[in-house]
Amino acid sequence: MAAATKFQSFAEAVYEKAHNLGSDTLKVLLALSAPSAANDAAKTDLTDELGTSGGYTSGGNTITITGSSQSGGTYSLVGNDSVFTASGGTIGPFRYAVLWNDTSSTDLLIQMWDYGSSVTLADTETFTVDFGSSILTHA
Repeated sequence: MAAATKFQSFAEAVYEKAHNLGSDTLKVLLALSAPSAANDAAKTDLTDELGTSGGYTSGGNTITITGSSQSGGTYSLVGNDSVFTASGGTIGPFRYAVLWNDTSSTDLLIQMWDYGSSVTLADTETFTVDFGSSILTHA
């Protein structure tokens, strides 16, 4: 599982009520070029999201949120892993998975995962963005 990196703008957006993570529509998309955790804030800041082809839909997959909790001041958001399946062609190459908020008017970025090298899915192959025990934690 790749390590998650939070977009720095996410912290401000949470405190300014730009997100309601329990009810907003969250998506995960795939990109080849490295997003900037320090400078990118919205989906339009990304320079290399994959286009629609090979079974991939621009914008990525919608995440199903299954719960959230708070313990000791740390919030955890839980949801189903996201599975991408190549269909009728290839998906990729990509290296990054990016979690973003489709409900926010400016499509705010939340977090990203770097898989360390480019991945290309051949027809019928799958790739799972594995969130582990939680999609994100925020203290």
